[in-house]
Amino acid sequence: MTHSKCSPFDTAVPSATSINRRTVLKTLAAGAATAIAAPYIRPASAAPAQLRALMWEVYAVPEIVGAFEEKHKIKFSPTFFDGNSEAYNKLRVGGTKDFDLVQADGFWPGLYFREKLIRAIDYGKIPNTANVYPVFKPERYKLLTDEANGQHFGVTWCWGSYGTTYNTAGMPKEKVQSIEALFDPAFSGRLATSARFEENIALAGILVATRMGTKDKPRPDGKSFNPYVLTDEELAEVEKLLIQQKPLLLTRYQDNTTLQQLLESGAIVAAPEFAQVYRVLTQKKEKGEIDLDFAHQLVPKEGGLGWVDTWLVTSGVTDPAMLDICHDFMNTFLAPENIKKISLVAGSSATIDLRAISTPEEQKLFLMDRTEELASMYMFDQPSSPEKWERVWSRMQAA
Repeated sequence: MTHSKCSPFDTAVPSATSINRRTVLKTLAAGAATAIAAPYIRPASAAPAQLRALMWEVYAVPEIVGAFEEKHKIKFSPTFFDGNSEAYNKLRVGGTKDFDLVQADGFWPGLYFREKLIRAIDYGKIPNTANVYPVFKPERYKLLTDEANGQHFGVTWCWGSYGTTYNTAGMPKEKVQSIEALFDPAFSGRLATSARFEENIALAGILVATRMGTKDKPRPDGKSFNPYVLTDEELAEVEKLLIQQKPLLLTRYQDNTTLQQLLESGAIVAAPEFAQVYRVLTQKKEKGEIDLDFAHQLVPKEGGLGWVDTWLVTSGVTDPAMLDICHDFMNTFLAPENIKKISLVAGSSATIDLRAISTPEEQKLFLMDRTEELASMYMFDQPSSPEKWERVWSRMQAA
């Protein structure tokens, strides 16, 4: 489908130099409240004066934050982090008293809830949660509901995958439908992966477990297969596979700018990424700036990796007035017109169904008709044994 040159996201979607989800984006927070230097202690009898959030910087869109501040006569004070581990450590050392809201993805919210770092919330007070796609509703997306008591403790926000962006002329569609494509000698020297060791090991783990026939068999922990919980035998095979892959790779890219250049120049034909570079390249193609065609494989046939960003309320929020403000903050950010603006800035797909207010081009670019594919993804998680995983990665690098 041809993309109009006057499309609203010609200016709304930033270039690949600025949309790495896992990198601090200071320019996007210009005009937003800055991180507080010390914990804010609120008198119990006073009306809330600050709303303190621990979050990914890309989502702090000044226009939306400013309107919320004006509505509640409150100061929004965000502190930004690069990844879940950093946020987890901040909360564990007393951060529940320093922050009212926190963001996390995948299995991390469940860990927060089990460790009493966050509290239960009431979806009835966040009516915009009713507008999520079916795959994100509590009965299907269970990672924000406590198994024991059925309490909900998070609100879905944006989603994506660690899928494969590929040059359609350089890699056949039937090839990229399998993880095997990233380990295929036929594409030697024309492949790249990110430098993220967790996702490299987890993705290889899915392929190894498929080959070994262990993916669908009973697991040692009694749970279903999780590529972040691999047996020693599977990890040993992952190490061998990553060593075999090593000479096939042109590089392991560090940022989206590098990946965009590699794909756009034709130096590589495929690489796993968060679909952000795919969106930039697709727009450039539609504007006639490049000739190459790119597509994005969300989920390989063996299964793929995905993430769902969520808003959570910390257990430090005990004041009913502050809890109401937290509920309204999440509801405001989930309003269709607001989450669309944020999605365009962040380069991420929204969990709210925005098709009624989006163009056909936007629907395609932000995967609005592909949300059901999330059901077959394995969510980002913390490796079950970080030490073992780090040793696997170190030995691969030394090989």
